[in-house]
Amino acid sequence: MRDLSADNALKTPVYRAPSTIEWTFLHFNELTATQWYEISAARETVFIVEQKCAFLDADGADIACWHLVGKVGSKIAAYCRIVPPGLKYTEPSIGRVITTLPYRTGGYGKALLKEALRHCDAMFVGLPNKIGAQMYLEKFYASFGYVTTSEPYDEDGILHLEMVRGA
Repeated sequence: MRDLSADNALKTPVYRAPSTIEWTFLHFNELTATQWYEISAARETVFIVEQKCAFLDADGADIACWHLVGKVGSKIAAYCRIVPPGLKYTEPSIGRVITTLPYRTGGYGKALLKEALRHCDAMFVGLPNKIGAQMYLEKFYASFGYVTTSEPYDEDGILHLEMVRGA
């Protein structure tokens, strides 16, 4: 298993102020072909190329999900999908969370999760939110109220933890 914290420490990201980010929040059926292509390319770059993880990103869930995209100009800086309850877990979930390489400092990840939780809390009032978090990000998610509920497990060669917020 790879230690992704070491991989990410080697990156030299470019700082940009989070105030420059523009959010788009759409259900899969509302995305244009170009928007879906850009999202797919960003996810493949992070999960498959950068993390050296051979897995099928197209898992069949995306068509039932909402997609949150943060752009700076024409470039995707941050992205995640919001998974409805009953699809991945009993609870709603936030998944496929990424910040692209040039935006890994300056608060883009925090801005993404804050915006995603705002949407989740509005759509799924009173429901907890469950995630499968990469283990090296446990403290990051804990800072948003997530609590670890599982032992570490291997998913595609990367250690993960299940975490729940609002239970």
